Amino acid sequence: MAVTMSTATHALVARRSSPLRVLVAILLFNVLCGTVTLAFAQSEQRVNDYLDGLTSLRAQFEQFTFNAERTQMMESRGTLYLQRPGRFRWEYDAPNRQVIVADGNRVYLHDLELQQVSHQSQRRALSGTPALLLAGSGPIEEHFTASPIASTDGREWVELIPKETDTDVVRIELGFGSEHLESLIMEDTFGQTTRLNFSEAERNTPLSPELFKIDQRAMDDFLAID
Repeated sequence: MAVTMSTATHALVARRSSPLRVLVAILLFNVLCGTVTLAFAQSEQRVNDYLDGLTSLRAQFEQFTFNAERTQMMESRGTLYLQRPGRFRWEYDAPNRQVIVADGNRVYLHDLELQQVSHQSQRRALSGTPALLLAGSGPIEEHFTASPIASTDGREWVELIPKETDTDVVRIELGFGSEHLESLIMEDTFGQTTRLNFSEAERNTPLSPELFKIDQRAMDDFLAID
């Protein structure tokens, strides 16, 4: 969320006023800038606090995808498995059954109906995405610029802008409840928006290493796309 104070400050200083008024305007500007800087720092800290100590996660999700005209294109559900650092598994239920697996080196998209797998470098595939945020190990400020968003639903919302310019993702919003990340909204370069709502989250629960593997021998088609 953009916060602009230069117009108001300019109006104060531009008036024919006494040096005292100018000084007051400058002091006001500095105070407001300090408040915004603190808010940005608190946003980064909120995300880092959630990720701190997070080693694994299992949660149910609902996913809604909208085009640039905000018409719903797709609705799906499934299960997320996360093992930090670097591994995750998104299982999508019927009717569009597919699995997305990251093993720390590659990301695999497995179409269960066609028994086809496409895969590419994990570093390239996750650049600037929410998956990089959740599965990564570094602080949030390494990859994103964080700022607060005014809440209308009781959640604490944070906006993230990727620092990497060569990415399809232009904006991410995170909605935190009292304990867990409850919502994630992502906007891409085509204006398409994806919203994920999480439920039944289990933090730091034991997960089988087999969840993050793909058996090439069981596939009819195994295609590298990089």
